[in-house]
Amino acid sequence: MIITELLERNARFHPEDVSLVEINPAHRPDDRMTWKEFNLIESAKSEKYRREITWKEFDVKANRFANFLLSRGIKKGDKVAILLMNCLEWLPIYFGILKAGALAVPMNYRYTADEIAYCADLADVDVLIFGEDFIDRVRTVLPKLDRVKYKFYVGADTPDFSENMEKLASFCSSNTPPVQLDEEDYAAIYFSSGTTGFPKAILHNHKALINSCRTEQNHHGQTRDDVFLCIPPLYHTGAKMHWFGSLLAGGRTVLLRGVTPEWVLRTVSEEKATIVWLLVPWVQDILDALDRGDLKLSDYSLDQWRLMHIGAQPVPPSLIKRWMQVFPHHQYDTNYGLSESIGPGCVHLGVENIHKVGAIGIAGYLWETKIVGDHGEEITEPEEVGELAVKGPGVMQCYYKNPEATAEILKDGWLYTGDMAKLDADGFIYLVDRKKDVIITGGENLYPVQIEDFLRSHDKIKDVAVIGLPHERLGEIAAAIIELKPDCSATVEEIDEFCMALPRYKRPRKVIFATVPRNPTGKIEKPKLREIYCGTRLVEAQTTR
Repeated sequence: MIITELLERNARFHPEDVSLVEINPAHRPDDRMTWKEFNLIESAKSEKYRREITWKEFDVKANRFANFLLSRGIKKGDKVAILLMNCLEWLPIYFGILKAGALAVPMNYRYTADEIAYCADLADVDVLIFGEDFIDRVRTVLPKLDRVKYKFYVGADTPDFSENMEKLASFCSSNTPPVQLDEEDYAAIYFSSGTTGFPKAILHNHKALINSCRTEQNHHGQTRDDVFLCIPPLYHTGAKMHWFGSLLAGGRTVLLRGVTPEWVLRTVSEEKATIVWLLVPWVQDILDALDRGDLKLSDYSLDQWRLMHIGAQPVPPSLIKRWMQVFPHHQYDTNYGLSESIGPGCVHLGVENIHKVGAIGIAGYLWETKIVGDHGEEITEPEEVGELAVKGPGVMQCYYKNPEATAEILKDGWLYTGDMAKLDADGFIYLVDRKKDVIITGGENLYPVQIEDFLRSHDKIKDVAVIGLPHERLGEIAAAIIELKPDCSATVEEIDEFCMALPRYKRPRKVIFATVPRNPTGKIEKPKLREIYCGTRLVEAQTTR
């Protein structure tokens, strides 16, 4: 089965059911629109607080996009990049690309102009579809995009170097295009997050996409009655593959263009959301806003909200314990995955395993896992640290045009994740840290995630990142970049005293109070921190605690 067949099935059996809703807090709550075919072009040009589309309209829109691409000579195997903020148009465009037999190439909306050009070249992009937020960036690198055959614009006031895709596609057939696809055909290229270097292009086939639907729905039990609130960016595998569970079930999804605590709770309340996927910073912000009294749960209708789950980064156990105190009726799940494993689900905690909070869980549905030692041996003893490897139908085909990097990470069908992990006595997997983030100080291995989890239990600390700084005698030392909660203050001495509970070798040798940068999927941008703080070598006198 191909994933586009799920869309066609929903359009056939539930044509008038709402499939997607977009909420844009930048506009008035009374400014709403239903996206119908007869006023499709006008609605796309109008910024509204709330827009919605049915399954039938979703499928028709995707078919029109697909037939438009085919009319321009785009063929099976060509690459079509999507450079859009989350919006109602995003997923119909994605499915239109797949229906045309082309490969969808989602791009990070935070990319600079040069990064857009770099990724377009890396992925051999033939078509670039972009929105208003990216006009200046695309214009800046037009000379570097000479390989791109077409530049299609989504929105009003089309720039002079592109064509308006929506207007042109509206005249194309709404029938399913005559393109034959099977599960082994290539479907998409995603880019790695770049947290350990410049992005790599990750190639997936249709088999990976359809199996991610099955894995997600098995884990979270989506039904047609569920409403999924999606906030993270759709260019990332995490958000989209969690939505795939709703696609498989035929359930409604709400795209919220805003992440403030007020808007999350308001949207859950107004749209009757039952499942919400959050990132660690957003969970912290919601809890902090409730603690300060900025928000009151009694102001919202939240009884239908049954599941909150988190992925994309290590999750501090103390944070989930706080959440369950505020929302004791919630199911909770942690989801682990990589873009190389088609996003979340290769490992998950499971809603029935709340007593194991702190673990990332066990092998997900259709997946296998193992912990591997330095010499390739499988580790089965509890508490022994090794590299996590996963195997399943969502493993990438390769790093596109990069056989050397592919050979480093793919071995006999196993994907070596680069994450250091360990098992407990019950076989649950605990992340220790990224292999590349391990700090070696005086011959001892320090795992920053363990130190970060400890520091986050301090009641004044909002966020923390631990990195290695160069040291003349020890090689590296642990430095903690600490972001305090609003209206809180602390001293280095106070943090030092708090860290006395850690073994001596794990205590940070340097404390820096600063903002902790995270990318759109919530991962700490440690390369950026190293660039800021590792410019000079440190001497013992500056760092001894």
